[in-house]
Amino acid sequence: MTALAVFLVAALSTLIATPLVIGLAMRLGAVDLPNRDRHMHGRATARLGGIALAIGFCAALAASFILPQQRNDERETVRLTGLLLGLLIVLVAGIIDDLRELPAWPQLAAQFLAAAIVVAFNVRIDELPTPFGAATLSDWFAVLFTLFWLIGMMNTVNFLDGLDGLATGVVGIACLILFIHTSRLGQDSIALLPLALFGALAGFLPFNFSPARIFLGSSGALFIGLALGTLSIIGGAKVASALLVLGIPILDTAWQIVRRIRDGHAPYHADRGHLHFRLVDRGWP
Repeated sequence: MTALAVFLVAALSTLIATPLVIGLAMRLGAVDLPNRDRHMHGRATARLGGIALAIGFCAALAASFILPQQRNDERETVRLTGLLLGLLIVLVAGIIDDLRELPAWPQLAAQFLAAAIVVAFNVRIDELPTPFGAATLSDWFAVLFTLFWLIGMMNTVNFLDGLDGLATGVVGIACLILFIHTSRLGQDSIALLPLALFGALAGFLPFNFSPARIFLGSSGALFIGLALGTLSIIGGAKVASALLVLGIPILDTAWQIVRRIRDGHAPYHADRGHLHFRLVDRGWP
């Protein structure tokens, strides 16, 4: 019953908050205008989706602490504190970008700062599974690898957010996989964390699915990217579970960066080279 309550709180909070955020974005001019080179939508569409998702996710986290349950990890509260601080940083940076379009480097600096704060609160990938058993990482390499994972996840989701409902749906599926996997390990309280994010995404998707009334924007993409990357580590690294869903988007992101540098462009140079755009350009609905 606790799991169902957390999901419903997240979904309903986001469902109620999203129309209000749409109105706010329209009044502030935080809108995405149609662009024939990259965009599929035909009208000005609200951004600032991260605000609605943050409301739903945080409301569900609060509910998870109010409802009766047994904590599986004594450091869970500390790690959640680091996650919330990191999410606040990328949310603020994303809102500013949604309003006035920041250059790439300030965004990357905010991502690094947010990831560093999360790592400082004891969220680290200390070992990786291999066919020959778990490989334990040294302290310095664990920190670097975790930073790389978190920043990479934020950018993967940001790059994936090119079609209505795409990033929202893919991250939602990843959260559901993490919830099932963590529940099977008996980590009940930790399993509520990806469930809370899944619920927030479920409440947001009706407004984000084609034809979208609101986009994730940088605020939403960075928010759910950092949240997913962190939740795949809390309670024991479940990176493989996240890769199960996000493997292709991660490879696509890496290839686009290589291709853009090869062609003399900056890695953040926007174009229609992503896999989802190429499929659409070939006539896939």
